[in-house]
Amino acid sequence: MEVAVTINGESYSREVEPRTLLVHYIRDFVGLTGTNVGCDTSSCGACTIHLNGESVKSCTILAVQADGQSLTTIEGLADGEVLHPMQESFRQCHALQCGYCTPGMVMAAISLLDENIAPTEQEVRLGLKGNLCRCTGYHNIVKAVLHCAGASV
Repeated sequence: MEVAVTINGESYSREVEPRTLLVHYIRDFVGLTGTNVGCDTSSCGACTIHLNGESVKSCTILAVQADGQSLTTIEGLADGEVLHPMQESFRQCHALQCGYCTPGMVMAAISLLDENIAPTEQEVRLGLKGNLCRCTGYHNIVKAVLHCAGASV
């Protein structure tokens, strides 16, 4: 089947098998590898992207379901060398170690702040509970989200 999407402002159209997951379309057909495949069960959130502005786990969506839609991946956040405020906050707050979960965490965190511009620490923790990190213990991730929201941390 032909799937046409806009990813990070650029149009793509590729022929895919109907069972192709969106995460594989993004990585394998388009070549944007910042969106990671973690668990293939929607438990880890490493594949989180924005679909029409909403945070989704791209391993739970078939590419054909995204036909005609607009996607944003981690690669679409920075403006050249200028990082998105959430990416910069993750950098400043040392909110990553191995970095595997970071793209999904950043994408989920942006959606969280889109819905709640001044979350509490508990709201950040609850808002990111669908994204797993095996390295950091979450303290600096929560700190980065609060920092980006302008809260004192």
